[in-house]
Amino acid sequence: MDMKRPLVIVLSIFLFIVLVIPTLIVMPFSHSSKTVVVADQQKKAEAAASAKSKDPAVTVSVYRTTEKKVEAPSLRDYLVGVVASEMPAEFNEEALKAQALSARTFIVKRLVNKQKATDQAVVTDTPDYQVFKDKSELKKIWGKDYNWKLKKIEEAVDGTAGQIITYNGTPITASFFSTSNGYTENAEDYWENTIPYLKSVKSPWDVDSPKYKDTIKLPVATVEKKLQIKLPTTNGDVGSNIKRTPGHRIASIKIGNKTWTGREIREKLNLRSSDFTMVRNGQTLSITTKGYGHGVGMSQYGANGMANAGKNYQDIVKYYYKGVKITNADDMLNKMLVKK
Repeated sequence: MDMKRPLVIVLSIFLFIVLVIPTLIVMPFSHSSKTVVVADQQKKAEAAASAKSKDPAVTVSVYRTTEKKVEAPSLRDYLVGVVASEMPAEFNEEALKAQALSARTFIVKRLVNKQKATDQAVVTDTPDYQVFKDKSELKKIWGKDYNWKLKKIEEAVDGTAGQIITYNGTPITASFFSTSNGYTENAEDYWENTIPYLKSVKSPWDVDSPKYKDTIKLPVATVEKKLQIKLPTTNGDVGSNIKRTPGHRIASIKIGNKTWTGREIREKLNLRSSDFTMVRNGQTLSITTKGYGHGVGMSQYGANGMANAGKNYQDIVKYYYKGVKITNADDMLNKMLVKK
């Protein structure tokens, strides 16, 4: 019998115990350790994402005109109520996000600047500020569609949480309107004050809006009373010396013996737009308008058209508001809370 064989066997067993078994023991724990680390990192990432998906714990004092009282919904609930009231839930989700971003910018600017609509409220629930309806009101309006519409609006608000639109580090005047006439309007051509980010741009998508074109008929006597003038007695086009803005709306028009701005005529006759034509036929005046709203800032139907063409909400707001940035509002709001 070879005496070297037992020695070889013993050495082999020894090497197996020393080298292989520790590896078998360590590997499962090492893999488990890595799994735990990865899981922890994933949880932290998810927690960070979750934190970003929430608006700051700020309330908004709203004067409810029907109830004649002040309510204070959370910022998130206020924005949900505004977006739901200002834009159809059927719109593309990216358009709804753009609306949410504009709505949040509007209210954050008022909160930070401590602007008040009444002694106790920052805003009212009317179009003078932003239309706001709470969930009970929306449920009555939407009926059986309430759940899916509310979810879609909430996702748009949460999808832009904490974000506002700024120009030179300051929240912008995030004006918006329903439908353009194919162009938006320079701020100075409607409100007189020049605002660098509110400049006229083409908005060709609006032609698909149901509000793009409208014709109303008014008695000549009614128009003469509201304008306090006498219209020409002949049939045909009304108005002369017409000048138009870069946004293709009426800058000035002479009717009767007086020259008016397009805005003046729009407001006195309650027209949809300041892009209009007037034709007299006997004792009736037919007025055709293009677009719906003042025309300054973001067109809602234009935003929806852009979204349907594949643009996201950042693309939309940066198109309608020139030279702006999308920034986080947390610092501004947190400073405001500290000062209280």
